[in-house]
Amino acid sequence: MKICVFGAGAIGGYMGAKLAQAGAEVSLVARGPHLAAMKDRGLRLIEEETGTDVTVPVNASDNAADLGVQDYVVVTLKAHSVPPVVEKMKPLIGEHTTIVSGVNGVPWWYFHKIGGPLEGTRLASVDPGDAQWNGFGPDRVLGCVVYPAAEVIEPGVVKHIEGNRFSLGEPDGSKSERAVRLSEALAAAGLKAPVRPKLRDEIWVKLWGNLSFNPISALTHATLDVLCTDPGTRAVARNMMLEAQEIAEKLGVKFPIDVDRRIEGGAAVGAHRTSMLQDLDMSRPMEIDALVGSVQELGRVTGTPTPTIDAVLALVTLRARVAGLY
Repeated sequence: MKICVFGAGAIGGYMGAKLAQAGAEVSLVARGPHLAAMKDRGLRLIEEETGTDVTVPVNASDNAADLGVQDYVVVTLKAHSVPPVVEKMKPLIGEHTTIVSGVNGVPWWYFHKIGGPLEGTRLASVDPGDAQWNGFGPDRVLGCVVYPAAEVIEPGVVKHIEGNRFSLGEPDGSKSERAVRLSEALAAAGLKAPVRPKLRDEIWVKLWGNLSFNPISALTHATLDVLCTDPGTRAVARNMMLEAQEIAEKLGVKFPIDVDRRIEGGAAVGAHRTSMLQDLDMSRPMEIDALVGSVQELGRVTGTPTPTIDAVLALVTLRARVAGLY
């Protein structure tokens, strides 16, 4: 089984290193100094929870044509980075290749095999010009919700902080052979990879926090513990989450916890700087469209008002534009 991790930064590097350690036939697509370091010295993985520190040789390139056709291509790029590189991924894709979409936010394939009147609806906020829908084809896709926290602390070095679950799910909810095979390969590498019949429910529970905590932190520079406990920002986050919940429930999603427990869960993480705040501080483009704009678009699709989401989206988009990051 050939697995390519496309976008081997923090999360992709963590998965790639674990697969390589387990002897899987894995290749990584990366770029710049991080790629150069991996080619020169291997990929070093520091696991904070277990205290392990290993360096594994990896097959890495910035050119997909070097790697050939794969059984699975796991996409771990930031959401806005995927549409522009669909063409570059073509050498990895053969007749039976599965695209594993491990990207934050509402996925581009959300309405594939969902059934009902919205079947096949495209989302411009996450797939402008239908680049992925037409380039990959939705039948190739296997959904993935990514839970680990990791960071690239220097080129070629990934520090894993917590979590090892990559939930998998077919758009139609079936327990397919391709999902089970990938689940087994990830499990053999010491990762949790359950195959879920209702992956969209998990997508929304994760998105609930990303939708609200990320832009509020970018606007205020507050860490999670602060923005979840300050009465003003907690109220803004709560209103955004309630608007999102109304949209999701119209789409058939069931939430296993209520909004206040989800906010408490965010506060319990402690003084964490969200990915959007980190991107702003490092002058990197932020995932505004995938995490916030997509929910606004789904509000329009379902006829649901989103006044708080609209206001926060306007503010964080302008913040990004002023910083030259949108």
